[in-house]
Amino acid sequence: MFLESWGATPDEIVGAVVGDDLCPDARVVATRCITIDVPPHEVFPWIRQMGFGRAGWYSYDWIDNLGRKSARRIRPEWQTVASGDRVPAGPKSFIALHVSEPHSFVLATSASGVSKRLMFTLAYELRPHPQGTRLVTRMRARINVPGGRLLERLFLAPGDGIMVRKQLLTLQQLVETQ
Repeated sequence: MFLESWGATPDEIVGAVVGDDLCPDARVVATRCITIDVPPHEVFPWIRQMGFGRAGWYSYDWIDNLGRKSARRIRPEWQTVASGDRVPAGPKSFIALHVSEPHSFVLATSASGVSKRLMFTLAYELRPHPQGTRLVTRMRARINVPGGRLLERLFLAPGDGIMVRKQLLTLQQLVETQ
């Protein structure tokens, strides 16, 4: 449970996050949050440039970026992602379903947010906060294959939790030291 709600307040866990409607029958829902000491418009470019072969995912690069280091600065050439664009995630791509600078960025496994075997969305909501930005993330997923529930609980939920926690801590460090 810790990884499914890392850094989140009780209100953030039960509250709505942009993109919740894109995977309405999720069996795994995780909310992870962090406060970053700069305003949302300074955090958003770091999120917009994420992706495999782009800025990376700011997590454990040896796992999700094949050893290539995630970006340590804002790269203008990666700032053009808009709603409907593909975001590389390795052999597959996510679709940026919702891009609203500097408030939200939502990735999904397909243009509709739903695929037949894997439904997965990852939302980043940047909320103004007295200290700067409250970055609220929400992952929603459902694996529709035999043994899907087991895969969700044993691998997807904890693996995503470990990666997103590292991502948020790295983003906080990068953004606050620029």
